[in-house]
Parts: sequence; C-alpha cells; structure tokens
Amino acid sequence: MFIGPVFTRELTIAPRRDWTYVIRGLYSGVMLLLIATAWLVISGTQLISDPGDFARFGAMLFQFLAPIQLVLAIFFAATIAASAVGQEKERKTLQLLLLTRMSNSELVLGKLFAGLLNILMMLAVSIPIFMTIALLGGISYYQIVRVLFVTLFSMLACGSLGSCIALWREKTFQSIASTILLIVLWISVWEAVGLGIFVTKIDIAGYQIDAGSLAAMFSPWSAVLVASRPAIELGDVFTVVGVSGPITGFLFASGAVTVLVNLLAIVMVRNWNPSREARINTIEEDTWRKNKNNFGTENEQLNIDKNIDKNIDKNIDQNTASASGDRSILHNPNHAPTDSAAGILTRIFSRRTTRHAWDNPIIWREIMTSAYGRRIWIVQFGFMAFFVMSVWMLHTVLQSNVAPTAADLAGSVVPLFLLSLVLVNVQAITSQTSEKDAGTFNLLLVSDITPKEYVFGKIGGVFFNMKWIVLLPILVCVYLYFYRAVDGRSLFFLLAGLVTLYAFVSMVGIYIGMQYDNTKAATATSLGIVFFLFVGVAACIWIMIAFSGSFETQLIPFSAFMIGGGIGLYVTLGARNPSSAIATASFILPISVFYIITTMLLGAYHLVFVVLVGAFGFTTIAMLIPSIAEFDIATGRTTDN
Repeated sequence: MFIGPVFTRELTIAPRRDWTYVIRGLYSGVMLLLIATAWLVISGTQLISDPGDFARFGAMLFQFLAPIQLVLAIFFAATIAASAVGQEKERKTLQLLLLTRMSNSELVLGKLFAGLLNILMMLAVSIPIFMTIALLGGISYYQIVRVLFVTLFSMLACGSLGSCIALWREKTFQSIASTILLIVLWISVWEAVGLGIFVTKIDIAGYQIDAGSLAAMFSPWSAVLVASRPAIELGDVFTVVGVSGPITGFLFASGAVTVLVNLLAIVMVRNWNPSREARINTIEEDTWRKNKNNFGTENEQLNIDKNIDKNIDKNIDQNTASASGDRSILHNPNHAPTDSAAGILTRIFSRRTTRHAWDNPIIWREIMTSAYGRRIWIVQFGFMAFFVMSVWMLHTVLQSNVAPTAADLAGSVVPLFLLSLVLVNVQAITSQTSEKDAGTFNLLLVSDITPKEYVFGKIGGVFFNMKWIVLLPILVCVYLYFYRAVDGRSLFFLLAGLVTLYAFVSMVGIYIGMQYDNTKAATATSLGIVFFLFVGVAACIWIMIAFSGSFETQLIPFSAFMIGGGIGLYVTLGARNPSSAIATASFILPISVFYIITTMLLGAYHLVFVVLVGAFGFTTIAMLIPSIAEFDIATGRTTDN
C-alpha cells in the first residue's frame, strides 16, 4: 500500500487479535448503554406524548455524545500515536527500521496510521449509532457528517502531533506528556478567544468574524459544538471560510496542521534519530574497541582531556557528513580531529565517575539520574503555562462574584486537577513500561531488590519527577483558603482528597504497567480507567441535569451503567491477577464517583471526603498489596496455581 509496509503489517495482523473486536464491541456497547440510560431517564421522569418529544430527545442526545466522542478520539489518538513511536525507540527497534529500504514518508505515515487504526475503527463504529439517533428526529444526516468530519480531522491532527513529538523526543513520557499539554493549551487558548477575552471580532478580506466563530475555526471543542447544532446552509462544508461559517475553516486549519506536522516529521526523522546521545555512545564504544590497548602517558591524557568533548562533536559531524554525502566537512581543517584516541578514552573514563547508590537503588535511579530524559523541564513549563491560565480564570471568577458557588470554582480548578492526575498517571505508566521496553526489567528481577523496594521506589520516583505538577494544584487550594473562598475544613478535605487521588492514579499506572508488556496497550488501558472514572461518570451527571433534576428517579436507570462500569474495571484490573479486594473495589469505584459528584452538587462536602478517601484509598491498597506480596504473579513471571 502507499503508506508503507508498517501500516500494511498492522492492517493484516489486527484482525487476528481478539482485542481488536473487544475494543469495537466495548465502545459501541458503552454508547448504546448511554443511549438506553438516557432514554430510561427521560421516559421515567417525563411524559412522551408526541413526535416532538422524540425529536428533542434525539437532538439533546446527539449534542451530548458528539463532544464526548471528540474528547476520547483526540486524547487517545495523541497518546497512542506517541506511545507507539516511543515504544519503538525504547526497544531500539526504530533504528532497525531506519536501516531498511523504507522511505521517510513510509516510516512516519506507516507508524501514524498503524497507531490510529483502532481509533479509526471506533469512529467507523459510531456511524450506525448516530444514524439510529437520527431516526428519532431532531437532527439531520448533514449534522452527523459534519461531526464525523470534525472528529476525524481533529483526531488526525492530534495523532500527527503525538507521532511527531515522539520521533523528536527520546523518552516516551516526555512525548506523551508534551503532546497532552500542547493539545490542552491549544484548546484552552482558543476557548478563551471564543469567550471574547482577547478579541471580540476580526476583519479578514472584508468579512467580519466574531470571537465564537474564530474559536470554532481553530478549537476542536468549539468546532464540534457548532457542528452538532442544526445547519443553516447545506453548503457550509464546501464553501469558503469567510462566507459560510467556521466548520470549513476548522477543516482547512486542522488539515493544514496535519500536513505540516507530518511533513516536518518526514524531513527530520533521520536527523532526530538516532539521538545525539546514542551517537556519542556509539563513538565511545567504537573507540574503546579499536584503541583499548593504545593508552598515552599521563601528561598527554591531562592535556587532551580539556578538549575531548569538542572532538566527540567533530566525530559526530564527520559521521553525519559521510552519511549525507557532504564531503566539505571532511575536508575542512577546522573540523579535523586533533586529539588521539587515548585522550578520548581518558575523557570517557574520567567523566564516568563512580556514584554510590542509596539503600533503595530504584528510587536513587529515579531521582539522581535522567531516567526520563534531560529535558523534563519542557513538561513542567507546559504545565506551569496551563496553571497560570487556570489561576487567572479563577482570580477573575473570585473578583466578579461576592460569594462564588462550587460550580463557579469547579470550572477553573477541575481541568487543572484532572490534567495533573493524567500526567501523574502517564509518568507512572512509563516508569514501568520503559523498564520492559529497554530490557532492564528482567535484570532487576534477578537482582536482590525486594518487591517492596521496587514498588515503593517507583512510586517515590513518580512523585519526585512530578513534584511541581503535584504541588501547583495544592497551591491553588491554599490560594482558595487565603482568599476565603473555602474554610479550613474544606481546605483539609481538598488536600486529603487530592493526595488520595494522586496515590490512586500513580498506583494504577504501575499496576497496569506490570501486567502489560506493550506500552501502547498499557497507556490506553490506564488512561481509559482514569477517563471512565472522572469523565465518564461526570457525563452521566450531565445527563441527569440535562434531562431531569430528580436524582431519586434516575438512580435505577444509572445502576445498569454503574454495574457495567464495574464489570469493565474488574476485567481491566483483575483479569490477570484476580482477587476479592480488586473485585470489591471495581464495583465500588463507579458508584462512589457517582455519589461524590452528586453529593458535591448538593453541598455536603464532608460526605464527599469520606467516600472519596474510603473508595479510592481502598482501591489503592487493593492494588498495592498484590503488587508487593504476589510480585511474581503480578509481573507475569509465574502463574497462580
């Protein structure tokens, strides 16, 4: 095929995997379950007497499912595309692909579409479900087409961004975290534009475009909301941007981003890979093999030691010039090596000084070495940028409201908290899967490191590397207290609840990482749990508020969704290492999150604290104890007899 053998292989092998059909069936089943739950809610609380009621129900349901599908599509497309490339780099198999006859475009596009294959199939599965909703009335087939195009183009743009960043960065965690932060920042900035914070309208070629339309031209969230509304002109998708509306502009903008990002990756893939660090290590190893018996005197070594780093860079330039066919560098006297190989060896061994590890070598490695890349500050800087935006919005809300409600504060702080939890979860996943991808996990298993040292060392490393991403949301809670938006008791509830959630998401990442050998599968599974518990249950609450305000009459219809979610959690968490504690936690968690959100809306914050700490704390312990006590079974070395 034109994309290359990488995609062809994935397209051929995917139908042979059972998990391919499980994902499609699970996704369609969840959507149908949401539709059935919404119908039970509205039929149990309202009188359905004419076709207009069916039409209103279909329109509201469609406008609810379209944004949910968009959020899942863009975030899973970005993370899976990034983790697929990151897995190749961690396992050193990307270098083997670079040695084949594949062109740059076949490599880049092949890995991109191979990673997005399951997401594309899930989007295709949603088409007949949306067509079924159209039978109720209230929406047109043109609205469905617009939503599908917006979702498809958003998914391709975000997936391309994740793949490009993963090809650029060396570590999987940096790739996934940077991709998520860029997407969140991009959407947040354009949503702020849509609110009229920066501009109210602009003039392009004589056409006036208001802030809302401008945001819909560049923000996937605004675009899908506009696309799901009734269309005024059927020619909107095919006409010029300034004439008809924002959907055409969004399709052009997202398509341009997809093309430009992939073009950048195609041009730079062989410059980025292998990385400079890998090339330096290769030069050092080659020098050692060729000159291990050719050492100079001590004075020679001391004189040469000062300039050895520059010589290594010159060797890299020569290798690059030889590979690219540029002979000008080779014949340039300014790039000619001036030091002997003995000096290179001296510098190599002089800078490899001995460092003494702590009693727990796992946490020493996580803290004292660059286990997740030397530029982890990129992730921290991106999160700080989003933190500044969230604090600014929170300050605006506090200044404009004398007595802000919990809903007013939640709009500013909840996205920050959720992003922080997702990043901690990603760090926990990659801290475990990177060991397996690099082949170092098997070495740790044959060492004298105890399971307790390993698990707690990984948890400690997660929180150390994510210290700013954990501390900044805590500072927001303290800011609310000093601004008198919350009292001392509520501050304690917030801090204790946040610490419990951080412990939960970090343990989920490590626990899932132990059970899956594939980084892509582990990332999708762990993030799927987090999204289900926080986004999925919140979506259920939205259904309750949108269709009716009576919680008592809606509890029975939502019980089916909670039970189905519990079964899914048990299959995910306990399929490979089942236990009664995991089974109990799996069914308690969805109901607890449902209760937490509804109780928070009612203002009973002490009950929220008790249920949150009890449910998530119990689940964390239920995953922690088997990971330590049954380490061999949890890691897949042995099976339970």
